[in-house]
Amino acid sequence: VSAGNGCGHTLLTPHSGTLSSKNYPGTYPNHTMCCWRLQAPPGTSLLLAFGDVDLEPSEHCAHSSLLLADPQTGTAYGPYCRNSVPSAPLLVTNSSTVTVLFNSTSHRSGRGLLLSYATSQHPGTHYTQEHVREPDPPLTMCFSVYCPAGCKDIHGDIWGNPSQGYRDTSVLCKAAVHAGVIADELGGQVTLSREKGITLYESAFANGLRSKRGSLSEKRLVFHKVCYLLFPACDDVLEVVAFNASSWWHEVDVLGQDRAWVAERAALSTTGHSWAAKPDAEAAWLELDLGTRRNVTGIITKGSSEQHDYYVTSYHVSSSRDGKNWRPYRGSSGQEDKVFEGNADSQGEVSNTFIPPIVARYIR
Repeated sequence: VSAGNGCGHTLLTPHSGTLSSKNYPGTYPNHTMCCWRLQAPPGTSLLLAFGDVDLEPSEHCAHSSLLLADPQTGTAYGPYCRNSVPSAPLLVTNSSTVTVLFNSTSHRSGRGLLLSYATSQHPGTHYTQEHVREPDPPLTMCFSVYCPAGCKDIHGDIWGNPSQGYRDTSVLCKAAVHAGVIADELGGQVTLSREKGITLYESAFANGLRSKRGSLSEKRLVFHKVCYLLFPACDDVLEVVAFNASSWWHEVDVLGQDRAWVAERAALSTTGHSWAAKPDAEAAWLELDLGTRRNVTGIITKGSSEQHDYYVTSYHVSSSRDGKNWRPYRGSSGQEDKVFEGNADSQGEVSNTFIPPIVARYIR
């Protein structure tokens, strides 16, 4: 939990999380405070990674400070500020509960703070702001790191996309969310390789993140999805046996010609106009029949640019094994129906990943 008027981006889960001061990485405001209480499962201990602690210096850190306390053992860490920084980037505690307290008075400078944490079950936590640094000489390397929850909204850029890979100066865990190998609300273990770079990294919108178009780099990051053994071909494009929809638009153009925006035209590879529901239709839906139960790991959407600038900005997903009983998709958190961020124009493709995957015959 967190409380106070100085809290910035915060995502706390029992196994990992990310927290920052207000306005980070811009200057934190005067006369604010935030208290975060981190709670890990019983039998585990917390590991805290100091991504950035930049608080204006003062004697005994009296003007701005970061203080960590372990109520189970009575141990305190800090106070920290620019002239009293943590001695190591990683703090290993022996407690499942830690209180993080941030205070500020009047000051002129300072980015504030950025911290991430994980439990002792997940060693090797990757610092949320650190880039991958290339060894000398450059080598192709495979490695695994643990990314805490909350990396999607931290400061830092990513260049590239899931199919090409990412420029090696990209923020690693943020790129992992973009690539769809972890869900931002939970984090998780990431397996990737550092491979030969390419001339140009194309931008893409995926999983709520926009990557940038990047120039040549010597190396790139390629993320590897771990597929279920029962479904080894998890990157294949699934064949749709039949399309169905709540309604479709029967258009009569200015020349008096009929045009049917029927469900079958919803296939991504279709040229010309797409599917569209009746104008002003409420709760419109498109249904895909995959013929048999399949493992569905994601979805790609695109608008229709055929004479009309049509696209879907957000949507829900539900699935069924028999076409009668439907289950809404709630993602890895499982708390409420997930809203997927769709397209912002009719030209580009937008990818969203299902973590965990959906096993079903029908997708709506």
